[in-house]
Amino acid sequence: MADVTQSGWRRFWEQGGWWRAMVLVVVYFVLYNGLSLLLTPIASQIDDPQSAAGILVFYAIPVLVGCLLLIAFAASVGWLREIFGPQPIRGRGWMWIAIAVVLLFNILHFLSIDYGDAGSEVVATWLLAGVFIGFAEEVLTRGLVVNLLRKAGQREIAVAAISSALFALLHAGNLLTGQPLFATAIQLVYTFGFGVCMYLAMRVTGTIIAPILLHASTDPSIFLYTAHPAEGGLGAIAGLGNPAVIIVGIVLLFFIRGRVERSQAAPSFGAA
Repeated sequence: MADVTQSGWRRFWEQGGWWRAMVLVVVYFVLYNGLSLLLTPIASQIDDPQSAAGILVFYAIPVLVGCLLLIAFAASVGWLREIFGPQPIRGRGWMWIAIAVVLLFNILHFLSIDYGDAGSEVVATWLLAGVFIGFAEEVLTRGLVVNLLRKAGQREIAVAAISSALFALLHAGNLLTGQPLFATAIQLVYTFGFGVCMYLAMRVTGTIIAPILLHASTDPSIFLYTAHPAEGGLGAIAGLGNPAVIIVGIVLLFFIRGRVERSQAAPSFGAA
């Protein structure tokens, strides 16, 4: 009976499709926020959410559990090697633009932080949280979601656009935390452009590790720069990062070509 159930589970997800991708993202969103609610009694004891303890409870721990859930799901459908193995479609040289832009502004953000004001504990905790965030969000959207879309035979421009849109919608949940509607709308546009850049990073390097590392350095650099900006003109240049990523992501989206054949999207790796 167990074997039949497992086979049916895998067959369901192997069919792919955008609506299965949406179901997966919604389930992850619910589980992640449900875990955050379970941590409310601990969170209520923290006076400063931007302290090392606050970052650990509000960001790092829930996302770490999310990482474990995503790995468990990928293993259950036998996709670990598909997600972490080489990409089934080659990238093009122009795709390095996406990596260069994101990396440049991440460096500028790190150079524009007042580390004395932030404190070593806060910086270290944000770097740890960034690793968890980068891993979870990239495995979900550039790993599982992209795999589902390719299995359905979607063109790569659609794969990039839909996976980036679902990635952006994950951040709509910030409305539940009291973030203003306009700020959330801007964030959705930014995360869409950023999502396209991460897709291109995966394509041009041939591995999901590249967007994971880029993403892992993005969130800490932005949050630390926003909360603890250093004085000087470099910070003003770093502040142009969001519009730059939006423009680059949206423009480069329209240059994406190709399609992964079903036989490439679903190689016979066996159990993972």
